[in-house]
Amino acid sequence: MSTTSQAEHAPDIKPIDTRYAHIIAIALPVLLANLAMPLQSVIDTAIVGNMNDTAKLAGMGLAIQLLSLLLVSFNFLQYASSGLSAQVVGQQANNEVSNSQTTAHQPCPLLSILQRALLLAFGIGALLFIAKPWLIDYGLQALSANPASGIAAKTYLDVRFWGVIAELMNFAFIGWFAGQGKTRYMLYQQGFIAIVNIVLTLFFVFGLQMGLVGVALGTTIAFWLGVVLALWLSRRHLHLSWSALFRADPQDFAKHKMLRLFSLNKDIFIRTLILTLSFAWVTRLSAQSGDLILAANAILLQVLSISAFALDGVAVSAETLSGQAAGRRDWRSFRIIVKRTGVVSYGLALMLSLIWWLIIPTYLAFMTNIDAVFALAYDYHIYAVLLPLVGVGAYWLDGIFFGLTAGSVIRNAALILAVIFFPLSWLLYQQWDMTGIWLSVWALLLLRVIILGGFLSRAHASGSYEKLQPER
Repeated sequence: MSTTSQAEHAPDIKPIDTRYAHIIAIALPVLLANLAMPLQSVIDTAIVGNMNDTAKLAGMGLAIQLLSLLLVSFNFLQYASSGLSAQVVGQQANNEVSNSQTTAHQPCPLLSILQRALLLAFGIGALLFIAKPWLIDYGLQALSANPASGIAAKTYLDVRFWGVIAELMNFAFIGWFAGQGKTRYMLYQQGFIAIVNIVLTLFFVFGLQMGLVGVALGTTIAFWLGVVLALWLSRRHLHLSWSALFRADPQDFAKHKMLRLFSLNKDIFIRTLILTLSFAWVTRLSAQSGDLILAANAILLQVLSISAFALDGVAVSAETLSGQAAGRRDWRSFRIIVKRTGVVSYGLALMLSLIWWLIIPTYLAFMTNIDAVFALAYDYHIYAVLLPLVGVGAYWLDGIFFGLTAGSVIRNAALILAVIFFPLSWLLYQQWDMTGIWLSVWALLLLRVIILGGFLSRAHASGSYEKLQPER
């Protein structure tokens, strides 16, 4: 099959910018914006970690993991919005149509993508809120919560559930901005949420002495205010009035468009559910080992969260540029994008591991004043320090495949992962206890690299990247 691209036959179309400088220019604002997201859970965990109560810190770890299981399972809202909007940008370039030419009387595909994602986010969030009592009780039982840590987790979650709709809408906005390369809007939105969260949480906890309730309330309010800001940024970006922003064209919700969105969402949902269940499984193993190990791992796993969000900055570059290349069927540029985003990703991972190696003692001291938790976390800190290098390939390849909107590949890779990971991690835990838990985390990341890399290598060898994509 010939891989000659459409772009090669259309010299009047501006080529995709594949320079390293452009990749970094897209990634840097995303990296900064993304760092604001785990910063919220880091601050929450640090405040609880300095309450001199191991059960509360362990409960925070359980609560964050359960929220992750429930909310991140639906972050297909982000990835679908990102991949689809990136391809619209690429198609508009081929048709010599720009966003600035869209008026209130012309179709606006970017707006329809956002509206569909927000409507879906609201519906899912409402269902989760209605099911809150059952989700919390059964979720904590599934994670093997001990009585004291379970009570702490429930106290926190009872408040945080009031913000689940806003958090799901946040996924949609992030993906929509990222897919168009409007990463500075992501930075504004996520930075705003983080700052408001920190200020409110400190006020509620230390000013009003609200304890765990105050920690959760600050985060909940911050997310809702973030939705308001994101709506304002979206209106400004599309040059629309407030009424036009909320006005829906029935044609934008036609059956074939909704089916494509749901088909992609279904595949990404399966993939993300498997990944979150995998990390929930790791948390369950920690809980079975006692509150001390659960508390120490809650702190160390924040290193993974921070690193993953930082590395996701380059993954967004890979997703945005590969999505634009796919929209044009410009496979020559696509191959360059894969190579250069990979180089940038691994360079950033090396830098992150070096930074963690230097600051880990200070980080652990900041996160907890409980001597036993600090000592155990420090004993295992090398596993956390190396996480960026171990996991970078997974995030980079995720970005490539999300840009292609290769839902079936993403789903199949996750299913293969599940078949291998769960029995492997159980064997590692039975053999080496806490060391086995950390080897399981490494295995989870490395298996993703191997499996996704295999799919991409096969497509590269055959030159048939189109087979990775759904039919249009």
